[in-house]
Parts: sequence; C-alpha cells; structure tokens
Amino acid sequence: MTVEEIRDLIKLATETGIAELEVQRGQDRVRIRRADFTSQEITIGPQAVSAPPAPVAAAAAAGSAASPAPFEVSPERAEPRADPTLTLVKSPIVGTFYEAPSPDAPPFVRVGQRVQPGQVLCIIESMKLMNEIEAEIAGVVESQLVRNGQPVEYGEALFGIRTV
Repeated sequence: MTVEEIRDLIKLATETGIAELEVQRGQDRVRIRRADFTSQEITIGPQAVSAPPAPVAAAAAAGSAASPAPFEVSPERAEPRADPTLTLVKSPIVGTFYEAPSPDAPPFVRVGQRVQPGQVLCIIESMKLMNEIEAEIAGVVESQLVRNGQPVEYGEALFGIRTV
C-alpha cells in the first residue's frame, strides 16, 4: 500500500466521521480508528502509530511507500482539543446496531433532534437479545457515528450529543 493510498484513507475517515476503517490488501493491512475524535490509531502490520486525523504531511514529503516508519505530523496541523459540550454515547456491549425498532419503522432519533435522559436512541442486538440504548443527558443529536446493521464493539461511539 502506498503512502498516497494511506493518506486517502485517513482523509476518508476524517471527512465521513466513521469510527473505524480497516483495509487489507495481501499482506498489507491498515486500520484507522478514531478515538474520541481527537486522534487516530494507524496500524501497519505489527506497528501502531497514533496521529491526529489531519492529513499526514511528513509522510507525503518522504514519498517512500517501502518504509513502514512511523508517521510524523507537523504541530500546526494538529486538531483542537475535544469539545466539552459534546458527549459521546458509547456502546455498552458488543453487538449489531439498529437505528429503528423494525426495518420498516422510522429511526428512534435523527441528527438535529433534541433528546431527553431516558429517551431510546437505538438498539444493540447481542446474542439474540435487543438492548435499548438510552440518552443519559439532554441535548441535540449532532452525529450518528455508525450505520444501521453495522457491528459495534464495546465502548465504540454511537452518537455525539451536544448539551444545551
């Protein structure tokens, strides 16, 4: 995998807001995981490197795809600290994310909608049990970070809710 391809994957993860992206081609494997929207973990083979989600300027300047050396990021490209008014709703279990109670029903919540504590946000199916995930704070749903039917891990961010 070339440095340009890795840079494009980082850009894709940043622009779409997805929580995790993994691509494997032959022996090359790249995993980009967003951690609380402030950093990404990039795994190349057995190495792991943490970097801000900004495009990797130093890797582009190096231009060498053969070297699996850690990426460097210039300080001026670093993102600001996490927003204290944004709360991430994280999955309490491993399972499958569902945004609605049934395939033909509307989603429990939509981006831009106000929510109250105790309001159901989604369902996580685990071991054939449907677990309702409820809002713990009042606020506005700013982002939905996983797609309907997508598998989720323990602690994976599902929604971003901005307190009001």
